Amino acid sequence: MRYRALGKTGFSISEVGYGAWGIGQSGWIGAKDDESIQALHKAIELGLNFIDTALAYGDGHSEQLVGQVVREHAQKIYVASKIPPKNGQWPARNGVDVNDVFPGSYVRECTERSLRNLGLDAIDVQQFHVWSDEWVGHGDWLDEIAKLKQEGKIKAFGVSINDHQPENAILLLETGVVDSVQVIYNLFDQSPEDALFAACERYHVGVIVRVPLDEGGLTGRITPDTEFPEGDFRAHYFRGDRKQEVAKRVQTLAEDLGVAVENVAELALRYTLSHPVVSTVIPGMRSIRNVEHNCAISDGHTLSVDQLEKIKAHRWDRNFYS
Repeated sequence: MRYRALGKTGFSISEVGYGAWGIGQSGWIGAKDDESIQALHKAIELGLNFIDTALAYGDGHSEQLVGQVVREHAQKIYVASKIPPKNGQWPARNGVDVNDVFPGSYVRECTERSLRNLGLDAIDVQQFHVWSDEWVGHGDWLDEIAKLKQEGKIKAFGVSINDHQPENAILLLETGVVDSVQVIYNLFDQSPEDALFAACERYHVGVIVRVPLDEGGLTGRITPDTEFPEGDFRAHYFRGDRKQEVAKRVQTLAEDLGVAVENVAELALRYTLSHPVVSTVIPGMRSIRNVEHNCAISDGHTLSVDQLEKIKAHRWDRNFYS
């Protein structure tokens, strides 16, 4: 496993991290606690030291599993969590008062709930689960974040940028109060390269990449015949003719790059790590098999200039969450 700096935090984190939404038993159907715990332990054994969870993942269930595993290991494991919007709106909407979303008292209440779930003394990276640059300079959330840092309850502060809105955090970066951003970045959604990544480099802000496999679209396992269990959010994400379109684009991508469809996932993860501003990529990993495959990506192998140039042609700007 190789390690990278998380911006100006001083944290040296594994370039492959663990996205813990899928183990929270919400949104993704089929997670089993025993299997999830085994996967977490295996990831740490392979050198992974960064886990991203959230209070909203199973109403704290993901945090509880993460904390249980982290407490059983002697080595330092960096844990990031997130505060859900008080108004329950994902993503953040324009024209909404930040005091309705992240009032200071609520920021503290959620942080203390997460600490209890995790069973830890501090959260290494506490994040807002949504963000709007309209909130810069408004509300009392920043004062509360400063207090929580002062008290040692959180060590760094970040935001999870709204789906497919990478530039809706640049104003926040310019203030210097944020330590990291979490953003969607993958073979299809290359938009963070337009402006966000340059701003992160300029202000020494860490980058946590989420959805590197497009919610499974870039695994090569989504076909026109794929069916999802009732209640699984992917049934909505890949509704209508989206499965056919994804499968066709992945096939074209594989042919263009000269790889088998089943190897597109590896290509996708290597692509996210090819950008030097990226600190870590956090695929969901609910099985030991997935952990082993994904952690093996951190071997120092880089994509060629020719491969990177070909990938640029496969940019696909769209929003399947809407």
